[in-house]
Amino acid sequence: MTARLDHIVINARFGMDRAEDIFTRLGFTLTPRGHHTLGSINHLMMFATDYLELLGIAEADAAKRPEVANAPAGLNGLVFKTGDVDKAFARLDALGMAGDPPKSFSRPVTLSGGATHEARFRTVTARADSFPAGRLYFCEHLTPELLWRDEWQSHPNGVGGFCELVIVVAGGERDEAARLADLLEVTPARSQDAGWTVSLTGGFPITVLTREAYDARFGDLARAGEEREAFLGALALRCGNADTVRKFARDAALRHAETNGGRLTVAVDAFDTLLLFDA
Repeated sequence: MTARLDHIVINARFGMDRAEDIFTRLGFTLTPRGHHTLGSINHLMMFATDYLELLGIAEADAAKRPEVANAPAGLNGLVFKTGDVDKAFARLDALGMAGDPPKSFSRPVTLSGGATHEARFRTVTARADSFPAGRLYFCEHLTPELLWRDEWQSHPNGVGGFCELVIVVAGGERDEAARLADLLEVTPARSQDAGWTVSLTGGFPITVLTREAYDARFGDLARAGEEREAFLGALALRCGNADTVRKFARDAALRHAETNGGRLTVAVDAFDTLLLFDA
């Protein structure tokens, strides 16, 4: 299995209007609101090969997607690319991580010329107890040309993609990294801040830290994690100029500071999300 990142999810739950406003004010270009056949809604922030997704649901539709409605707000989805979701399911099953069988769904996408097409996907999700930090799944894009479009890949804040995801665990960080690495058929390595790193194709690192190491790294901006045994603690993105992002963060009234060797760190408190910006 080629370990490639597809997208990372921020759960907006019932607060999609607020999430859309915050991330627009933070300088991202958001795709128009999507409406999945599964009942959920979303906005995407597209990059060259991957994307950040705001995922939510209307309160009236909560029963249609309880995994969205009942999960905590904030970073909670780690999604890998696959060209064959059935093979991804077989891999999960072989490792004892399989949940439900693959599912298919779609959503309408209206392009800049006014034509509307149906974006189609197949996904499979790992069983919840096999990845307690959030929802881990594989996505097979059947119509990628409807998502990766030039008009959605340029962002006023200069962000161009991801450069790190931090997972926080109460203990056993080596075992957690090893389990994830086994799924993705890569080799974990020690990180520079007393944790373990799983590197995907293209060099994207997933860093697994203990709570103590996480708090030491991020100080007052570290997320509480609601006393969960594991959670997605921070997401780092590449930007052209940290000062540009700092201005957007200040104008959006978001707490921010320099941490972790000078990286600009922005706390989106309304959605319990910590974002790092690396110039």
